[in-house]
Formats: sequence, structure tokens, C-alpha cells
Amino acid sequence: MKLTRIDVAAGARTYPVQIAHGLIAKLASLVDDTTPSGGRFIVSNSTVWRLHGAAVKAALPDAEVILIPDGERYKTLQTVGRIYEALIRAGADRQTTLVAVGGGVVGDIAGFAAATFLRGVAVVQVPTTLLGQVDSAIGGKVGVNHALGKNLIGAFHPPAAVLIDPDLLATLPRREFRAGLYEVVKYGMISSHDLFARVERDLSDLFARKSRALEPVLADCCRIKAAIVEADEREAGPRRALNFGHTIGHAIEAVTKYRRFRHGEAVGYGMLAAADLSERRRALTSDARQSIADLITRMGPLPSVTDLSSKQIVETMKRDKKVVAGKLHFVLPSAIGAVTTVDDVTTRQIDGALRRLGLRR
Repeated sequence: MKLTRIDVAAGARTYPVQIAHGLIAKLASLVDDTTPSGGRFIVSNSTVWRLHGAAVKAALPDAEVILIPDGERYKTLQTVGRIYEALIRAGADRQTTLVAVGGGVVGDIAGFAAATFLRGVAVVQVPTTLLGQVDSAIGGKVGVNHALGKNLIGAFHPPAAVLIDPDLLATLPRREFRAGLYEVVKYGMISSHDLFARVERDLSDLFARKSRALEPVLADCCRIKAAIVEADEREAGPRRALNFGHTIGHAIEAVTKYRRFRHGEAVGYGMLAAADLSERRRALTSDARQSIADLITRMGPLPSVTDLSSKQIVETMKRDKKVVAGKLHFVLPSAIGAVTTVDDVTTRQIDGALRRLGLRR
């Protein structure tokens, strides 16, 4: 087993991100080495548990299992309340550790429960989706949605450790895998032209989940995320780059009530719109914008947005957590591998970009 370890500095402490095939079998030792010696509670959903529960339970046979509903629409305080109730009934205390086994939704919900239960207990993230492995499991941003917007209720609560086993991706449907690839493209756009070019070159091998192509991508994304988080844990400046594609993406998810789009798909639309905005502001070359559009097109079809209203998207964006002092902070690409954050994008410019994606007025 070839192990890649990336240490992430989070305030006064550092936590490990470990990447290796078959690593799920070593889950117990990772939990024991990085968390208090109290009770262990696995948080997952029925879909993930059906696929990976036997392996996880074999690694942590004494842990209690809390299953939550599957889907972004269940990323709510009500679901967090179900976890609280299970923990309280089981007599959990401040030495308790939650082990989040699932995609980004499970990680966000379990992480937020850990951040708030008894004012904070440990959480270990075990992402089972590509999106979770390259992005959401690292960095400590946890939270839930509100009817008026995505991730409006949350906390910064870094994990005790992150275990990434590429073997867990073998059961991932193609659509879910593709949704994670949009986040990989995001990392190339914000920080690494080489990563972007690798995705262009190895796209077929990535979809085939060949180790030669997949493992370097996982490690590169984790290293980029770690470096950004270390520089700006609380999103006061450089970490805003991670929101590339997310401003419009979150609004698309919210107006469709988290039912039509996978998170990565909405981010795909968000990146297309941001690139369009940047080109029209003469901050991005037309060739670079076309490269982004071509790669996203090659990755496969996105769900239709032609029935959505650009006006509704814009109104939803005004409630986004990236609004500061009444100004929406927007991450725009200046080249493949570089972005900048601006606060002067006008409603008219956003409406134009959305209309060019196919939305109605």
C-alpha cells in the first residue's frame, strides 16, 4: 500500500490527510491515533452503507451507526437534530468521535453535528465520492442549508483526520463521478494550469478510474486545498478562491430545491458563467474561456437550465454568504490557473451571463 500523507495546519494543530488504496481497512488505527478514546459513532446514509458498510464496520466493529437520509435536500437542521438525539440517547460525551462516511452532504452534516454537539467533539472524514475526496472533506467548513439559501448555517470545525481510499470510488455512478470532476477542474482553474491540462489529457482514463490518472489528481487537489486553507482558515481572503463557480452554482441549487442538480453540476454552470463574465470584462482571453467551455462540454451533458429564471437566480445570490457589506464577492478567472475576487459585478452583467447559459429572464 503506497500511502500519500498531506498534513494540514489548522490554527494551533495539524491534521493528516491520508490517501491510499485499501486504506479503509486501517480506519481504526487512524481514528485511534488522532482522536480521544471515547465512543465512536459512524454517520452515514443507507445508500453508502449498503455499498461500504461491511468494510467500515469490519474496521470499526464497536462503533455505533447513525444513518441519515440520502440527498442534498436533507442537509438541514432537522437531520442534524436526529444525530443529536442518537448521541444523547447513547450517552455520548466530549470524548466522543463522529466518523463521517459518505459524500459531501454526509460530511457537512456530520461535521456540523460534531462542531455543535456539547460545543464540539472530534470528527474523522471518510469521503466516498470524488467531490468529497478532492474538496469538501478537507478544510473544516461544515454546515447545512436553509430554505432561503445553501450553507447559510454552519461553522469552521477542522477534522481530526481525513481518510481517502480511491477504492471507494469504484461503486460511484458515472454522474456522481463527473460531478466531482467539476471540482477538480475548479482547482485547475484557481491554482494549477498543469492540473487543468492533465484533466484535459487524461479525461477518459479518469472516467475509467485508472490509478495512473486518478491518484495524482487526488493528491494535487488535496495539496492545493491544504495550502489555501493554511493561508486563510476562516475565508478572510485567499480562501475565497475556492468559491470559484459556487456563487451562481449555489443559487442554481437553491432555486431548484436541491433536487435537480448535483453540487458539481451546478458549479460547472457557475464556472461557465464566471468565465463568460471575465471575458466580457476583458480580464480573460477568449481562448482561455473557450478551453474551459470545451472541457466542461467534453465531460458530459449538464441538466437543463432553460426553464430557470435569471431574475430568481440573481435574487437568491443576494442572500449568499459571500455578500459582505451589501456587496457580492465574485471569483473570476484571469487565466487558467489564476483567479481574482471582485465586488463590482453588476446585476446586468450577471443576468447577461445567465441568459447566455440559456436561462430565461
